[in-house]
Amino acid sequence: MTESVVAKPFAYIGLVNPKSPENVGMVMRAAGCYEASKIFYTGTRFDRARQFFTDTKNSHEKIPLKHTEDLVAVVPEGAKIVAVELVEGATPLMYFEHPEHAFYIFGPEDGSLSQSVLDKCDHVVYVPTVGCMNLAASVNVVLYDRLAKSVGSAIEDRSIAENRDTNSRGVVVRK
Repeated sequence: MTESVVAKPFAYIGLVNPKSPENVGMVMRAAGCYEASKIFYTGTRFDRARQFFTDTKNSHEKIPLKHTEDLVAVVPEGAKIVAVELVEGATPLMYFEHPEHAFYIFGPEDGSLSQSVLDKCDHVVYVPTVGCMNLAASVNVVLYDRLAKSVGSAIEDRSIAENRDTNSRGVVVRK
């Protein structure tokens, strides 16, 4: 009898033709904060603007950021594809149960995911807002929601001192 190996939960991020190096830098920071495993992107706009990259935590040193022509082609085996898009018929994020192995696809800042990409997804979710958020804000909200809904996360076991930066030294004193 062979032993079944259960893969550690993971989240990959796919960005469709991102244009803003600031947003990609903030996506990298979010990936580092919420322990996303890899980030892929399509298109050429980010490559042209990459010199202005704003990954202030140097997450790119730990999390691969790779170009691909087709996000669906790089989805790992066993992962569920989750589109994050403000479209009719999508599931509100607060009601969504995140898969353990997820590949989240986010549309461009100035457009939407194509119908052909939406048709390949296992789930389509949206963040209920008045209007739409920018790319980095959407990634942060989705990854935080994933973390908040995952019981026993490795992140919650770390002390605050391990997570804060050198400028944060405040303490709450209970009265």
